[in-house]
Amino acid sequence: MRLSFRLAVLFAVLPATISGWAADAPVRRRVLLLGQKADSHPATTHEYMAGVRLLGLLLERSPGIQTVIVQADSPWTEGPELLDGTDAAIVFLSEGAKWVTEDANRLAAFQRLANRGGGLTCLHWGMGTRESAPIVDFTALFGGCHGGTDRKYKFASFSVKPLETHPVTTGITPFEVRDEFYYALKQPAPALKLKVAPLLQVSIDGTDQTVAWACERPDGGRSFGFSGLHYHENWKLPQYRRLVLQGVLWTLNRDIPEGGVPVEIRQEDLALPSR
Repeated sequence: MRLSFRLAVLFAVLPATISGWAADAPVRRRVLLLGQKADSHPATTHEYMAGVRLLGLLLERSPGIQTVIVQADSPWTEGPELLDGTDAAIVFLSEGAKWVTEDANRLAAFQRLANRGGGLTCLHWGMGTRESAPIVDFTALFGGCHGGTDRKYKFASFSVKPLETHPVTTGITPFEVRDEFYYALKQPAPALKLKVAPLLQVSIDGTDQTVAWACERPDGGRSFGFSGLHYHENWKLPQYRRLVLQGVLWTLNRDIPEGGVPVEIRQEDLALPSR
């Protein structure tokens, strides 16, 4: 069976209607959520598939959103075709900056998605690379990167300060959290003319550090990044859920309602699979 036929069947059986979808709903958009199997981190951390499934539940409440959840372990040969059929991609997996760029066909597919104004989101280690080589291509797409041998991170309890001048931070008030935040993130080259706006800041060693951002790209598309979410339990925080959900919706050019998007979940939505 040819891959294109299998993909057609996959998309055909996805729900044709979404709860609450009104007749005047916006144009339907497909969102590809990319996770991976557990990496070498301890259980309850870097829970990629549980995270993208929870985010998928939240996204599908929005009118006109269709989600496709994929465990994208390399070599992920079907990736370019999936990326060519989506309107936005979310990268929440291990060493994501390296992963995006390590395969030439995969990188080209992400670049095609960006060139047609698609939305791009990276979460925690999904913006990461131990090596420096992927930084240039990744920052050109996503607007930031936790990369290179000089990358910085800190485990601590933080007072998180939202910057209330952007739609993504609508309805988010200051809060406390224990997490691992990446900071002093690598930035895109100025010549690329990306407009990167900080969304959340924390104080690390006496300096305010940006840990979430929104990026408007010259291709007309948008990108969003958040360096938190090391611990799966932090999805319990409505501020986290709202930030990530609104970040993704913003990349799709969706309006954020006054007070923020509803983010209620059930306890069972946070359940983790056995490793």
